[in-house]
Amino acid sequence: MKRTILTITAAIALAMTGCSSGSSHTDRPDSESAPAAEAEITLNVLAAASLQKAFEEISEQFAAEHPNISIDFNFAGSSTLVQNLEAGSPADVVATADEANMDKAQEANLIDVDSRGLFASNKLVGIVPEDNPENISTLEDANADGANLVICAPQVPCGALSQTLAEAAGITLNPVSEEQQVSDVLGKVRSGQADAGLVYTTDAALAADEVEVFDIEGADAELNHYPIARTSNSEHPEAAEAFIEFVYSDLGQATLAANGFSAP
Repeated sequence: MKRTILTITAAIALAMTGCSSGSSHTDRPDSESAPAAEAEITLNVLAAASLQKAFEEISEQFAAEHPNISIDFNFAGSSTLVQNLEAGSPADVVATADEANMDKAQEANLIDVDSRGLFASNKLVGIVPEDNPENISTLEDANADGANLVICAPQVPCGALSQTLAEAAGITLNPVSEEQQVSDVLGKVRSGQADAGLVYTTDAALAADEVEVFDIEGADAELNHYPIARTSNSEHPEAAEAFIEFVYSDLGQATLAANGFSAP
């Protein structure tokens, strides 16, 4: 009888110990649980066409430090970027190839003014096909009768700069076409559709084996400065600020310099 009572008592004690152990495990405070994974964010960045190669490289470097943030780029002429913003295109960051178009975005309350700043500069040069069939070496040559000159449209930063340099030289440009983005000017010269074109030095560097470069008088004194800003309707303002700061960082600036941009 005593052995039976002892056996029952031991069984009850063991059962209670098991319940107590289980309760201690399941009721652990939340602070001891594994942290939740950081939410994935897609950042929409509108950027001037001339920034494509440099910004794609910067985005890879940025991703190494911010693995939860992916970047969706929209590259186009700066005037088109502002038009897209005005039309309500989703965007967190905008980077234009001149200050005039960013001014338009600011006047329309499309950007956060406090986040605006300059991060790079670019110079205009002339380019000709590698064989240079018209023997062009100056802006005057490129604009001569019989030469097919291609430039950017006046509302595009590279087009406005082309007009500024031409006016300073006393030249009225007579192009066969005006393109909406500088990459299209480069494309026409590379393919032989044009005898000469006016592009940024960074674009000329993209086709160094296919085009020859000639300098434009006064170009060193007339640079286009590139501003960047967070948009007013950004859905991810903190991530947008992080990307902008990365562009300003030593690594971001080194990448821009490696792609031919100069400091603002």
